[in-house]
Amino acid sequence: MMLFALKLLLAHFMGDFVLQPGHWVEDKLEKKGRSKYLYFHIGIHALVLLLLFQFKNIGAILIIVASHYLIDLGKLSLTNSKNYRWLFVVDQFLHLLVLGIILYWAHPFPIDFTHLFDERTLLLITFLAFVTFVSGIIMRMLLAPYINEVAKTDDPNEGGSLKNAGTYIGMLERLFVFGFILMQQWAAIGLLIAAKSVFRFGDLNKGKNRKLTEYVLIGTLLSFGLAILSGLLYAHLVDSI
Repeated sequence: MMLFALKLLLAHFMGDFVLQPGHWVEDKLEKKGRSKYLYFHIGIHALVLLLLFQFKNIGAILIIVASHYLIDLGKLSLTNSKNYRWLFVVDQFLHLLVLGIILYWAHPFPIDFTHLFDERTLLLITFLAFVTFVSGIIMRMLLAPYINEVAKTDDPNEGGSLKNAGTYIGMLERLFVFGFILMQQWAAIGLLIAAKSVFRFGDLNKGKNRKLTEYVLIGTLLSFGLAILSGLLYAHLVDSI
């Protein structure tokens, strides 16, 4: 079963990413179902599948290729400048779902959802929600008294920051810290703090803004502190289960 699954995944990765040039994607987005590259893309998928499966499992290959064409055609028909990122996620999910169905059809395997509701899984989901979303809201609440004061001192000549960039950076850094603690990699946390300090040094040094520096330091310490406490508490609770 593992070999079959690996062949399915490799064919998908090769066809959808490795062997699909950027100009093919642009042409498909512009011309939708009229793009010749849509059919080149589907042909590449079929060829890779045939080679990997050595011209066996033809029925499964036909289902995968036909479903891939329909999913891609639907995505191209619905894509616009606002939803293309979400449609990409949906597109990949549907492709992988089809591969999962084909795998189950060829090699039936037990599907047990009871593990989704055991203590360890629910504990992990709870802490992941905390270190990403809940911690961010707590930090905004704690830093609220300083936000307006710091905003007044921003340099109007600067280009500003990306929308929601700070939120995503905070989520990612807390996830990294949380993961490093579970792996007992404390040195990696130090490297992460150092890397963030290097990136922020230029802005803080150039602006010579003491209030902004203090605000960033407070936010960084809060973010890392919440992630570290979450990781330690999670590790302790898991050991006690």
